[in-house]
Amino acid sequence: MAEKSSSRIKDEELYEELREEGNSKQKSARIANAAARDGRKAVGKRGGKSGSYEDWSVSELMEKAREVGINGRSKMRKSELIEALRNS
Repeated sequence: MAEKSSSRIKDEELYEELREEGNSKQKSARIANAAARDGRKAVGKRGGKSGSYEDWSVSELMEKAREVGINGRSKMRKSELIEALRNS
């Protein structure tokens, strides 16, 4: 459950729904804050426009994993990087 004193989560209700679906804390917070800022409808329209991670090279996946702060990425195989990125 989200901390009630946390001011970093702007849409607590959406955050909790996303966490219950099994999303990570970071991903849930990112989506909830974007929805609070831009509206849920706008956030939903933005989703799904990224290319498939399977089409990316390992070096591109490594760079993206570094950007989002995935630990242990240097020892991951391509499939593990893809899974970690999808679940971040």
